[in-house]
Amino acid sequence: MRLANLDGRPVIVIDGVSDGGRDDLVTFAELGRRGEFTFDDVFDRWDDALAAAESATVTETVAISALGPPSPRPRQVFAIGLNYAAHAAESGQPVPEHPTTFTKFPSCITGPFVDVVLPSGFVDYEIELVAVIGRRAHHAPAATAWAHVAGLTVGQDLSERAVQMRPPVPQFSLGKSFPGFGPTGPWLVTPDEFDDPDDLALACRLNGVVVQSSRTSDLIFSISEIIERVSAITPMLPGDLVFTGTPSGVGIGRTPPRYLVAGEVLESTIEGIGTIVTTLR
Repeated sequence: MRLANLDGRPVIVIDGVSDGGRDDLVTFAELGRRGEFTFDDVFDRWDDALAAAESATVTETVAISALGPPSPRPRQVFAIGLNYAAHAAESGQPVPEHPTTFTKFPSCITGPFVDVVLPSGFVDYEIELVAVIGRRAHHAPAATAWAHVAGLTVGQDLSERAVQMRPPVPQFSLGKSFPGFGPTGPWLVTPDEFDDPDDLALACRLNGVVVQSSRTSDLIFSISEIIERVSAITPMLPGDLVFTGTPSGVGIGRTPPRYLVAGEVLESTIEGIGTIVTTLR
């Protein structure tokens, strides 16, 4: 199932593509009776939503650019740093023994086709696979962690590096939470839609040039391990987002550093999910 956000309504994607074209047409079906589910309750009622999707009927066709974030109001947003060995190396850090966990404040979460205003000349890109929690997880073992995942989506962990690294101690959450710094979408794809949800190709293109390319099988801590480690400390709630980490190729890891400038376009693609497009202003 592909769950999308159309005008604030959770809808099911029946047919359509996501190759980066804002004018791509996608056909939707209402999830249950119109108004039966909202994004304030769809993840809290995830099993009901899955059952309702079985009888969804086509209602309309719209441009993919009309979509919003597939989990627009997460109560918590978890993010994992240094979760690819090559990215840890380019950051000058050892491979971590525990997930390097921080938060992006929920107010930064936005949709798949958006313009983002750059607050400075030190903004970096980070494509990430994002997991959406569908069932509350607390002390959830890795062996059953996927049962708590509603689905996967594409994310960009935009990062203002000057604020992030500001002394006397790093300010990760502030540096990664400017308005629009959490593009997600174009929809949520349930785990059963993938041959292997732990092994997906992902790539980020800047102005059409590939700057990041890897597979999620290269994650140091898999989604299951992240859920086990994080939920051992704090409950993970339905609708929460988990940014799982970025591969190598980020701007700060280049010589000289390569930061984003107004007018540039980021295209972030993950196998089996699709593409989101972020235009910098």
